[in-house]
Amino acid sequence: MAKFSPDPVASGPAIQAIAEGGFRIDGEVMDAALLTPEAATPWAPPPIDALDPSVLVDLLTRDPAPEFLLLGTGPTLRRPSPAFIAALEAQGIGVEVMDSRAAARAWGVLRAEGREIVCALMAL
Repeated sequence: MAKFSPDPVASGPAIQAIAEGGFRIDGEVMDAALLTPEAATPWAPPPIDALDPSVLVDLLTRDPAPEFLLLGTGPTLRRPSPAFIAALEAQGIGVEVMDSRAAARAWGVLRAEGREIVCALMAL
């Protein structure tokens, strides 16, 4: 498991390590996870080509609204459908897509900057 050194000024869930088995977030191992500035929850995502905003409603309807969704698409970068991205952009929410390892690393950096983001990490 690759260890992380979370930035101590970052608020919210800290991703402490990643491995083929999943993500260790605040001491709990999760195969896939949804993260907000306040909490991390396990997630059973659909296949990337079936990803729909309705499965992320708790992330996307927050107050304040997130600047963007950081989407980790598993072991490799895979693009969600253009309709998925268009639906989020219509709500004023950007989408940053990367593999889940890169998304896990970016989460800590962006939260340390105080960015109002949400994250969906698919299994590795």
